[in-house]
Amino acid sequence: MYLLDTNIISELRKKQRANAGVRVFFAQLAAQQTPAYLSVITLGELRRGVELIRHRGDIAQAEALSCWLDTLLQDYADHILDFGADEAQLWGYLRVPHPENALDKQIAATALIYDLTLVTRNLRDFASTGVRLLNPFETADE
Repeated sequence: MYLLDTNIISELRKKQRANAGVRVFFAQLAAQQTPAYLSVITLGELRRGVELIRHRGDIAQAEALSCWLDTLLQDYADHILDFGADEAQLWGYLRVPHPENALDKQIAATALIYDLTLVTRNLRDFASTGVRLLNPFETADE
């Protein structure tokens, strides 16, 4: 089972323009009926992106992205993982001695607690956490 990082779910939004490896990965998930999950941290990152666009004045794009996010919330309603006490404890551990990438470490902690493989393009940001990683972007380059 998989936890999808923000960059993966954002890439999927591009549909046919999405990276070929990402499209293949999601097609395999569907064909094998393999569960994939989102972290509440990813939802926060996506909402922040929408609001940054709104703040810059591109209301139409912000509304389009907000509608997409609402659909995503509905589609993953039963596959959204909270960040609770266990994840918080592990997050604190993961931040020492490397305090950088705080949100990524929260996502890593969630993947570790739930024993999920983290699907991300940002392997370097998660390398020190011990989480299993999969980069579907790399499979497109092979």
